[in-house]
Amino acid sequence: MGERNVIKAALLGAGTVGSGVYALAEMLKDEMFQKTGASLEIKKVLVRNTKKDRPGIPKEIMTDNWQEILEDEEIQLVIELMGGVEPARTYIVQALEAGKQVVTANKDVLAEHGQEILSLAENSGCDIQFEAAVAGAIPIIRPLKQSLAGSMLTEIMGIVNGTTNYILTKMSEEGMDYKEALAKATELGYAEADPTADVEGYDAGRKIAIMSSLAFNSKVTFSDVYMEGITKITSDDIRYAKEFGYVIKLLGVTKLVDGKIEVKVHPMLIPEQHPLATVRDSFNAVFVHGEACDDAMFMGRGAGKMPTASAVMGDIIIVMRNIVHDNCGWNGGVAYKNYPVKPIEETRSRYFLRLQVADKPGALANIAGVLGNNDVSIAQVVQKRARDGVAELVVITDSVLERHFNDALMIVKGMSVLREVSGIIRVYGD
Repeated sequence: MGERNVIKAALLGAGTVGSGVYALAEMLKDEMFQKTGASLEIKKVLVRNTKKDRPGIPKEIMTDNWQEILEDEEIQLVIELMGGVEPARTYIVQALEAGKQVVTANKDVLAEHGQEILSLAENSGCDIQFEAAVAGAIPIIRPLKQSLAGSMLTEIMGIVNGTTNYILTKMSEEGMDYKEALAKATELGYAEADPTADVEGYDAGRKIAIMSSLAFNSKVTFSDVYMEGITKITSDDIRYAKEFGYVIKLLGVTKLVDGKIEVKVHPMLIPEQHPLATVRDSFNAVFVHGEACDDAMFMGRGAGKMPTASAVMGDIIIVMRNIVHDNCGWNGGVAYKNYPVKPIEETRSRYFLRLQVADKPGALANIAGVLGNNDVSIAQVVQKRARDGVAELVVITDSVLERHFNDALMIVKGMSVLREVSGIIRVYGD
């Protein structure tokens, strides 16, 4: 193996995950050699401030100069853990153009520029590995590219954001309202000071875009994803969902239907018996369905320092093996199909609808008539006891085209018996 006995790498970013990767690389030196036939030396660590003390990382290997890394011919592997789109995207592109292998956990870059980067890596004969970009320690990227490649996948549903799953778990199991559960998540470090990306579904949207592209071999970007968050979910929604036998989860969903891709993130009522319903707290899970493989589910820690670092290390080991055996450049995942993405209005769903109406004879019949006239069929309905002249209707519909449901809802909102639309959540099933 000669000169390949030591593979020199640069680590871009020494934050939570970056420091975890450095620590694991030091801890697993002997094991990595046994698994790859080479040793890993992290020669440089790119940081914004070289004077800041970073426990465990020698100051002499820190640099704030990307060009120093790019122009160092000894560095064969770049491990990008900076986050954000720029300058990370530029550094990844320049590294590949320079013939360096790349490992990244950057969902922001991959959700918008993944296909361009995969194509560049293929044309450059370089590896680009990104298992940690979607679900932390859960292996899903490699299965989508390899193990499930012959499974004729038609659907992926995923709980891919631990913050929102923790919040919804606390609301369901401990009766907390949304604000209380968010405060608890923040206290424990699950939620950022600004939780918008998590609670509005943007984080999950980036992840489902990446998985959709890989599952269906067709370019899907973050901007293609329809997103709703969990900020409007109430304790009443949780309680009534339980009465109907459902649990509320924030899901990333993508389907291939009649040659078109559906890709969206939103809260959903799923049956208590569904495997995803049992995924609690900050755990993540990805449920896939294929015509050949039927159903499969992957579950584990979707975020955190060491779970994410472990996924990065798995990618590093694969790249090291490829370098040792001169086998870099096959990555899989390059789109060779061109399926259009369906507008959300053209997708179908069942709905959970909570209405406050005047406690008058015929109110339910009138609303049911409006729904029926717009192709919205009622599967289940419960009317709660009236208080102060207002009754609550809780409706679950059959499957309906989104635009038909919206048309019906607009008419219902104009009815004199309606006092308030209290909740609208999609429901699992056709």
